[in-house]
Amino acid sequence: MIFLLLGVLALAVGGCVCVVWAERGGPRWVRVVAFITRTAGELLSSGQKSRGRGSNTADGGD
Repeated sequence: MIFLLLGVLALAVGGCVCVVWAERGGPRWVRVVAFITRTAGELLSSGQKSRGRGSNTADGGD
């Protein structure tokens, strides 16, 4: 289990490094990894937003 978590952490850190490197004009493979990282982040972010909108019923609205 710990190796799985460390692997996910390594992929996330590596993706962030590639995003920064691509902004500074890195090689083509870095730009591809950065694009994949940004796209995955946007998909996860939009999934969290859509999930959170309809689930909050504690605001008093009936």
